[in-house]
Amino acid sequence: MKIYTKEGLIKELLEIRDMGWIANARPGNQGGVGNTIEDLLLGIEENNLPLPNANEWELKTQRMGQSSLTTLLHMEPSPRAMKFVPSILLPLYGWKHEKAGSRYPDTEMSFRQTINGLSRTDRGFGIQMDYESRKVLVSFDCKAVNLDKHKEWLDSVKKRVGLGELNPQPYWGFDDLYHKAGTKLLNCFYIKAEVKKEGDKEYYHYKEIYMIEGFDFEKFLKAIENGIILIDFDARTGHNHGTKFRMRQDRLPELYRTVTVIAK
Repeated sequence: MKIYTKEGLIKELLEIRDMGWIANARPGNQGGVGNTIEDLLLGIEENNLPLPNANEWELKTQRMGQSSLTTLLHMEPSPRAMKFVPSILLPLYGWKHEKAGSRYPDTEMSFRQTINGLSRTDRGFGIQMDYESRKVLVSFDCKAVNLDKHKEWLDSVKKRVGLGELNPQPYWGFDDLYHKAGTKLLNCFYIKAEVKKEGDKEYYHYKEIYMIEGFDFEKFLKAIENGIILIDFDARTGHNHGTKFRMRQDRLPELYRTVTVIAK
């Protein structure tokens, strides 16, 4: 593995940009756009840039024109001792899994919701920001439920637990989020690549290069409040797939204090 200075890495990335179209180094791999540039940089790994203070830097790549969601971090809501998702949200607010009785037992339940700070889901779930108590809260409002789609489910919730606000409300404390996000959202070189296919071969042109530094927690909170960061629950009776904070990958620079354009 080659060791880089920051200036040396920038020089190397600009040289890769000037190479134009480069064939996917690992055909059949969904992560080809990242794997290929890692190979060009002599075996580095996405989360292991060989720079001074290497623990603080990552390499992130994105296909241009693609706005897919990327997972920023995994974090279950508090109070964690209650195991809120499998113990409360799933049994009290869940619904029959679409594959219950076929792939799973007939009793299999599901709780899958992607919530945000701007609007409610069609089952009435959303996010509340409580700056006074320094919490990001999960909220339920029965009046926001789409009755054309979910009246039967809402009637079942009324029988199971009632139609009031979640009590207690699951939450993420600001301090816990700050420490978790601060260890996950590192400084990074962020590279956007054009993609084309010729026959069954894929090619990349690494066109835009940014250096983004200084994770800003206030921007992170505002992104939650403004619906830029989403919180994704994905649980069924047999397995909780975990709670994820996600956002469109192309908006990642908005969470940092400094964005330096290397090439555009």
